[in-house]
Amino acid sequence: MAASKSTNQYPRNTLRRIIKAHAGCKISKNADILIYLDYALFLEQLVKEARIDAKATGEKQITARNVKKAKDTVLKKFRA
Repeated sequence: MAASKSTNQYPRNTLRRIIKAHAGCKISKNADILIYLDYALFLEQLVKEARIDAKATGEKQITARNVKKAKDTVLKKFRA
């Protein structure tokens, strides 16, 4: 089997362009990596909270309603 040529997990140049456009200023060399990792941790925590809510209501799958309920809790944790 041939190995994959690309080992990047996300398009770094695209992410840097998006961050620069929203920030309106220059960003340091590795700031984009930290922003991506924080985003990944946020999503992981959101899914975890939504899963807990789904189990509490007796559902077998995570629904949009579970994610909406968990969103406020997770956002409060990440804003602090």
